[in-house]
Amino acid sequence: MGSLSPAQIAQLKAQLQDAVVCCTERGLYQASKWAAELLNSFPESDHDDSLTDVDSPMSEAPPHTPNAVPKDATEARLEARETHKYLLAKTFFDCREYDRCAAVFLPNIAPKGPLQGSSPPSAKSKGKGKGKAAEGTPLKPSASLRAVQELSQRSLFLALYAKYLAGERRVNEDSELLLGPKDGGVVNKELQGISAILEEWFSSVPESGRQPQGWLEYLYGIVLAKGKNEKLAQDYFIRSVHLCAYNWSAWQELGSLIGTVDELHEIAPRLPQNLMSFIFNINASQELYHVDEQVEENLLRALELFPKSSFLASQRALLLYHAKDYDSAEKVFSDILVADPHRLDHLDSYSNILYVMGVDHSPKLAFLAQLAINTDKFRPETCVVVGNYYSMKSEHEKAVMYFRRALVLDRSFLSAWTLMGHEFVEMKNTNAAIESYRRAVDVNRKDYRAWYGLGITYELLEMHSYALFYHQRATALRPFDPKMWMAVGQCFSKVGKITNSIRAYKRALHAGCYYDGGTGLSFGSQDMSALGGGVLDPEVLYQLALLYERLHDLHECSHYMELVLAQEETPEYDEAEPEDRRGGVGVTATTTKARLWLARWEFMRARYERAMELANELCQDGQEVEDAKALIRDIRARTERGKHDEMESE
Repeated sequence: MGSLSPAQIAQLKAQLQDAVVCCTERGLYQASKWAAELLNSFPESDHDDSLTDVDSPMSEAPPHTPNAVPKDATEARLEARETHKYLLAKTFFDCREYDRCAAVFLPNIAPKGPLQGSSPPSAKSKGKGKGKAAEGTPLKPSASLRAVQELSQRSLFLALYAKYLAGERRVNEDSELLLGPKDGGVVNKELQGISAILEEWFSSVPESGRQPQGWLEYLYGIVLAKGKNEKLAQDYFIRSVHLCAYNWSAWQELGSLIGTVDELHEIAPRLPQNLMSFIFNINASQELYHVDEQVEENLLRALELFPKSSFLASQRALLLYHAKDYDSAEKVFSDILVADPHRLDHLDSYSNILYVMGVDHSPKLAFLAQLAINTDKFRPETCVVVGNYYSMKSEHEKAVMYFRRALVLDRSFLSAWTLMGHEFVEMKNTNAAIESYRRAVDVNRKDYRAWYGLGITYELLEMHSYALFYHQRATALRPFDPKMWMAVGQCFSKVGKITNSIRAYKRALHAGCYYDGGTGLSFGSQDMSALGGGVLDPEVLYQLALLYERLHDLHECSHYMELVLAQEETPEYDEAEPEDRRGGVGVTATTTKARLWLARWEFMRARYERAMELANELCQDGQEVEDAKALIRDIRARTERGKHDEMESE
């Protein structure tokens, strides 16, 4: 995406403005808000240019473009004829009286039955099966089709979308208690009727000659996705974004169906080549935890065009968060908060960052919680922020209470399910933790934290084969996260697959270097220095050493024990710098255990001088002192005995 000319920028503004109006007319308020925020994030100079001269051609709104919603003469006539009814239905919709809204245009058409599965309209449906509705439809198919054909696409979408929202609200009401017996097992009974009506409409489109606008395709995609027909849903979402590119809700639904980076690359040629596809690629890569130079470059280019966009800035913060650059991510979120203190979007992710950064940032987290409560205490993001605050204070019961509140407000709020699972793990309530993580995976199968949480929970239950399966799912989503590979290595070790465990721990070392700026390498112990100038994880090296010991390969084990000691202090540092800036991990419990093992190893090999040196270092470290002193006595006894034997031989 290169730089845009003034005419292109003016056209883009017109398209975004059109998207705000069209999304608002159809009750897609989140998409409307997104487009409006993007519309107001251009540089100030662009706004000023259009106001300098009222006679300037830049001050005139350009005509509708192919990316705007196309309106043929039939649609314009139908919309004009039903204006009064539309206004009535829209007021009902805005007052959240969804059934009344739908009844304005579709009285008693949509049946209320469980979704059995949806299928695309086919050639056969145009014949004897044309317009066939589900069981329980009170009107005949011909009457249903006739009523649908007499509506404009705008009114039909509003009515069916209201039916869908009414069904979703009843799902929440019927689910009753969170994590109760009915939670998660209730379906939207309106989906079958909505699907039947849309299939009728799509079947009649070729005969009627009406031009699709993309909104009904978007709604049908939602219905298909709810019915687990994800492949066909993806096709309809792609069709929708081609017809109406600036409906951000359609892009989000499409992104939710993409599970891997490979799938994202496969779908890219099928998307329209415009600004929205460019932004979608950035957002989808972020949600897949895919951070590379190309994504970062694309994001910077988008920020050049929309420098005041809070959405794009939050994407940058989330990419930094996924790359474990917590300080930079926190700085970006802080800047967003200063610019827009009442913006609650992604505030839960900001609180996660502050939580991960530790207790030193608890005052910031407390301030963030207070700010969110003062803005809107009944937003899921607010409840998650407050829950994180109580979790940092180790008040896990209160944290669970706030995460539950977030899920009562929105049962599909992913981070609340995952974080509540973490709290249940802390409270040793493994059954509730497993159920929370499973619900998180149901909401979004790309959430590696939920898969990892399931693995940890099954490890607590000593069910290591189950834990291994879930940890492997997490590593598939986060292949460059060393913590994921360490968990896989530990599970392989528990089930007795030592070779596989060694491979996993070496992948953990490689993954750690990915974040530290290291380069690729072969994985022999003699090549560990090629990992770069950064510090390796001593715990991973120590576990590798123990695994080689279990294989009775003591020489390879000693190599890794030496590498553990080498991480105490990196060789390249300036003596003038303070110790906390010289690199290395210093003396830790892990390095102490490695030093003790090496001291005993050297003693066994009769290398008493080296063993004595290591044992004296243990005494200086103040850890394992008693074992070190006992080893020193053994070394002295052995050396004195050796001297005595030499004297007798002389």
